[in-house]
Formats: sequence, C-alpha cells, structure tokens
Amino acid sequence: MRAETQAVVDSIRESMALLRRHLDWDQALKRLEELNALAEDPELWNDPDKAQGLMRERAALSGQIERGEGLQQRLDDALTLIELGEAESDEASIQEAEADLAKLKAEADKAEIESLLSGEADSNDAYLEVNAGAGGTEAQDWAEMLLRMYARWAEQHGYKIEWIEESAGEEAGLKSATIRILGHNAYGWLKSETGVHRLVRISPFDSQSRRHTSFASTWVYPVIDDSIEVALEDKDLRIDTYRASGAGGQHVNRTDSAVRITHLPTGIVVQCQNDRSQHKNKATAMGMLKARIYEHELKKREAEAQATEDAKTDIGWGHQIRSYVLHPYQMVKDLRTGVEKTNSKSVLDGDIDDYLEAALAAKLGGLEAGEAADA
Repeated sequence: MRAETQAVVDSIRESMALLRRHLDWDQALKRLEELNALAEDPELWNDPDKAQGLMRERAALSGQIERGEGLQQRLDDALTLIELGEAESDEASIQEAEADLAKLKAEADKAEIESLLSGEADSNDAYLEVNAGAGGTEAQDWAEMLLRMYARWAEQHGYKIEWIEESAGEEAGLKSATIRILGHNAYGWLKSETGVHRLVRISPFDSQSRRHTSFASTWVYPVIDDSIEVALEDKDLRIDTYRASGAGGQHVNRTDSAVRITHLPTGIVVQCQNDRSQHKNKATAMGMLKARIYEHELKKREAEAQATEDAKTDIGWGHQIRSYVLHPYQMVKDLRTGVEKTNSKSVLDGDIDDYLEAALAAKLGGLEAGEAADA
C-alpha cells in the first residue's frame, strides 16, 4: 500500500476510534437494546411526551451506531479492493479504492466532530436571540440580516422555526428578536454562536454612501423539557405586559398580550409576543426563562460563564466573534477559529457550517490535548 494511502487509512481509523470512545460504544449498544425493548411496550404511548423523547433518543442513537458500523464496513471494503488490486496489478481498482478512502476520510472527520454533540442539552431545540448594538437603523438592519442568516441555515438543515418575539426598528430592521429552532442537535450545533457579530459595508441608509461598521449580538440557549427542574420564586420575578411592537403580519398582534419577565437575581430578561393569548405568552416566556437559567448553570459548570457574560454585556469592539466585511473586499472571518470565506453573500444566505464545525473541532482539539496530558 502506498505511504500516502496508509496515512489516510490511519487517519480514518483514528477518527473512528475517537468516535467510538466519545459515544462509549459498548454502553451505546446496551442502551439501544433497552430503548428497543421499551419501544415495544404497548403502554409506552400512555405518556406521549415521554414516548416522543424516548423515540427521539432511540432514532439518534441508532443513527450514530449505524453510521459507525457503515464507516467500518466501507473501510474494510476499500482495503479489500486495494489488496486484490495489488495482487492482480490492477491499478484501476487501486485508484477506485483510494478515491473511496478520500471520501470516507472526509465523512469520518465530520462524524468525529459530530460525536461531540453529546452534551447534556446538545440534542435539544434552541432559542436564538438577536439584539442590535449601538448605531440606530444601521445596526438594526444588521440584526435583521443576521437573524435571516440563521433562519436560512435552519431551513437548509430541515429544522423548523417558531417566531417568539420581535421588536422592530424605528426605520428598518430589528431592535431584537427571538426564534425557536426545532430539531435534533439544534442547540449543539448553534451553542458556539453566542457573541457579537461585526459588519463593515457601505451603508444603504447613508446618502453619502460612506462605509459603516455595525454590531449585533446573538444569544443561544437550549429549550428544556419538564423533566429538568429549575426553581423560580415569585419574589425573584417581575412580570410586565405590553403591546407587541413588531412590523405586523403573522408574527405579532396589536393587543396588550405581550409578556416580559425579568429574573431579578440574575438580570435575565425574556419576552414573548407570538400569541394573542397573554396566558400562553406568559407560559412560553416562563419556559424561556427556565431555559436561560439552566443554560447559565451549564456555562458555569463548563467554566465558560465569564467569556459568555463579556460577550453579552458589551455589543461593540473587543467582544466580537466574527467579522463580516462587504466593502472594500468580501470576507467573513471567525476571530476564534481563524476560518474565513470570501463568499459573503453565501454566508449571509446561511452557509455557516464551516464555522460551526470549526468551533466543534476546536473543542475536540482541547479534549484530545487534555486526554494526552492525562496519559
């Protein structure tokens, strides 16, 4: 076998070994057996919420195991083809197998990264908030562009979107908005997107066509279910009602049914205006508040709270995670991972997978370094 081909095979095997280790392969097989047995219980659907959660877990785990087994089978097939090609001096078969190995390596690398989506809340739906920074209409227009980018990304990956809250800008754009992204691993993929985003462009709102720099922040936190207890005391809450202030249409209404809840000890504020019923909006906002507090505790346990709070409190220079430059050149650069792309339009249309994968890969690198140090 050629040296470069052996290097590819070694890389694939290393990725698969890490995939199995992160998944805890033997335990995963045992858990899948348990889930399969529970799925056959005729009384399972007496509790629909519990049943749906179990079936989601089963489908996700089954998919991971099938993926690992599929990678192994394809590796074995390619190695067999190379062995036969070398024995028969069949260069065409060898080249075909090497092409298969190149594709397999890319898939194994991605599977290794996705194996990190096994955190406590990674598989959950996600709330995503966007807030305009200082700068009036320019920043508010940027906030709307940013929200559109995430909405397009979600749609391209088969996720559903629920509109929770919108506060329209005075002339254009958004002061703030919150959406819920529904789908497996929505939070796991998006959790690294919390931070400040910087835009440089020729302003469409400047009569002199000058270049402007604008900021908007994103805040991502997981949707939690009723099985996770988050204690909230009435004395710690301030609940306000107000009239929806969005641009109109299907997402907002014109009655005083919008609800804002402030958690006084932490300063966390959530709001909901997607329903005409004040009662339903209050219930949704309470769920969001519990999710925010839960996410806050997760960050503390992961020793990331300080960096997250820094990003949250100052929407401006020194806190940005990504820069989007539309003039005088085209470039979108992630300031944490160094990933950059020159097709800004594609990125703003939702092509952000490279940034999401790089953030997970950076975490994987940290884990591997930690494992090496422990060894």
